[in-house]
Amino acid sequence: MPTLPWTVPNTPPTRAEATVFASRFETRTLWGALKFFLRTPTVWRQVSRAPGAYGATLKAEPFKRTFWTLSAWESPEALKAFAASTPHGPTAAGLRGQMRDVTYRTWRTSTDELPVDWKDALRRFQ
Repeated sequence: MPTLPWTVPNTPPTRAEATVFASRFETRTLWGALKFFLRTPTVWRQVSRAPGAYGATLKAEPFKRTFWTLSAWESPEALKAFAASTPHGPTAAGLRGQMRDVTYRTWRTSTDELPVDWKDALRRFQ
């Protein structure tokens, strides 16, 4: 399963709170998975320079049509601003019709606990 490594766009301050966002996307078809996979690099570049982003990673199971994201943010507002901005906002809107199931989880953690552990994140989806 391809996994993009935890990338740190902005070094978080010590002993601060971060908003963690995890998502699970399952596409309806393999064609939808391919579309998702092909659009990932553009959004990934955006994350790498997003204001308020403390870290991000992605797991892909394209043949299972499933993708997972995990990111940490300075605040819920920073996360919302990223989600609404280009290219993420239009890309997400363009893929909506390809999605079978989309699930999100958010929680707070200390910046001293970053990077977030995939095992902890995946447990939150069970």
